Amino acid sequence: MSTAQALSPSSRAESLKKLEETELDVLVIGGGVVGAGSALDAATRGLKVGLVEARDFASGTSSRSSKLFHGGLRYLEQFNFALVFEALRERSLVLNSLCPHLAKPVPFIYPLEKLIDRPYVGLGIGVYDVMGAGRGVPSHHKHVGKKKTLESFPSGKRSAIRGSVKFYEGQVDDARHTMMLARTAAEYGALCVNSTRVIGFLREEDRVVGVKAVDLETGRAFEIRARQVINAAGVWTDEIQEMVGGRGQFQVRASKGVHLVVPRNRINSSTGIITRTEKSLLFVIPWGSHWIIGTTDTDWNLDLAHPAASRSDIDYILGHVNKLLQDELTHEDVVGVYAGLRPLLFGESDSTSTLSREHAVSSPVRGLTVVAGGKYTTYRVMAKDAVDSAVHGLEQKVPKSCTERIQLVGADGYFAAHNNRHLTAERTGLHVSTIEHLLGRYGTLADELFELIEARPELGQPLDSAPEYLKAEIHYAASHEGAQHLDDILTRRTRISIEVTDRGDAAAAEVAELVAPVLGWTPEHIAEEIEHYRLRVAAERESQEQPDDLTADAARLGAPDVRTGVTVGQV
Repeated sequence: MSTAQALSPSSRAESLKKLEETELDVLVIGGGVVGAGSALDAATRGLKVGLVEARDFASGTSSRSSKLFHGGLRYLEQFNFALVFEALRERSLVLNSLCPHLAKPVPFIYPLEKLIDRPYVGLGIGVYDVMGAGRGVPSHHKHVGKKKTLESFPSGKRSAIRGSVKFYEGQVDDARHTMMLARTAAEYGALCVNSTRVIGFLREEDRVVGVKAVDLETGRAFEIRARQVINAAGVWTDEIQEMVGGRGQFQVRASKGVHLVVPRNRINSSTGIITRTEKSLLFVIPWGSHWIIGTTDTDWNLDLAHPAASRSDIDYILGHVNKLLQDELTHEDVVGVYAGLRPLLFGESDSTSTLSREHAVSSPVRGLTVVAGGKYTTYRVMAKDAVDSAVHGLEQKVPKSCTERIQLVGADGYFAAHNNRHLTAERTGLHVSTIEHLLGRYGTLADELFELIEARPELGQPLDSAPEYLKAEIHYAASHEGAQHLDDILTRRTRISIEVTDRGDAAAAEVAELVAPVLGWTPEHIAEEIEHYRLRVAAERESQEQPDDLTADAARLGAPDVRTGVTVGQV
């Protein structure tokens, strides 16, 4: 049986107590993919580590990506071969060994709209393929004619498509992956807590020696002492820097990327699709019973916590994808919408699409390391570089990073478990497709859900309002995966908020009743959680009807943040 350190309500309380009582070697601020990766990197070097996240693990950029581990074809055009090679190497690592239960290879085609495109696109994808050496994916790229392209992509516009190039990328549920990173860090002794906001730094002369923090679930303020602090706050990097008296050696600019979610039956294709726009690349990505379509790339200087998608963002994506579709998509086809912010290193250009996706590490003050920039795929390298920088200040011998050999919880034994899925179905009484679903979300930790269902058979039933998920998954999100609020469960532990037409409105009450005993919610608390979630959905819907960023942001700010009633946008 596979088990792992749970991010449970009791473990959170214990971790908060230890954070207050222990001097850490390294404290990481920010529970996104780089922060969670940094906590894991430091913990696996034998250090005392803490990780604090103001909202929820992956609640910012790390739950709102294109959900791909990829090298970045667009960076070839910028001749950034080093970044592409690094990313392709990381893609291979996650697909083959680090988290094969969470990341999978997915086929894509790049449709050719002009005959002259074939040598240009073929060369670019060929270089990309050679740099990745096909590692971690089933095969090398292939050139495909018009007939075969339209056989694999029957929804393709016959008048527009001349052929295609087929290749593979890696796909991942970013929010689950980030949460699993934090859980793996906890397995190696890191004290990982969400709903814990840093409100200031502790200083001794010219040195940072820790932080002042507040537990947003109780409102209690406390101090955490650490020999080194890593600021891995993503788009909040500059705001954290201001707490130590100004900006560091680099600045971060936020670029908004919007994605749409549409039902799988609205586009008939056996592969994902990648095409060019005038600004960037547009992805049509298979996502279970849906497609994810995106993205945009526009400057954003409004609320960082809850970036809003406007009607013009949605029109832009629909306009570009419809150039390839025989049967065009409309606003009515859109089931879900999400917007995320890329933390781009500040450059000379006014256009965020030309800013660097490479990362930087600096130490503006003794005892403080800042890491920023980069892309989701290269999180492990960013984390390694951040911890390498931080341990210089520890004045002791610290082992080198070993995370290229550290599997995430649930990965150990995954391939055997997948091969045994029919036997597991017989043993548990669950359908084979359910076993596959659970293995793809939990890996061998699915054993913990099977035990839960055996003890309480009613949890083996699907949710009435979102039947792609079992009731056991909802219970487990609160008991083992650190979820504190409905928003955590409906938006990140599951993807109900973007996968059902009502954005999880009906699921809110069903889910609240399931987790109330785990989280100790009273009937009043249940009602408050449901109201908060529904206000958030209504505000997002309203923002998506607004013509531009300013009006969309104003509409989204209409919903208060669920964490201790803090208003949206407060640091």
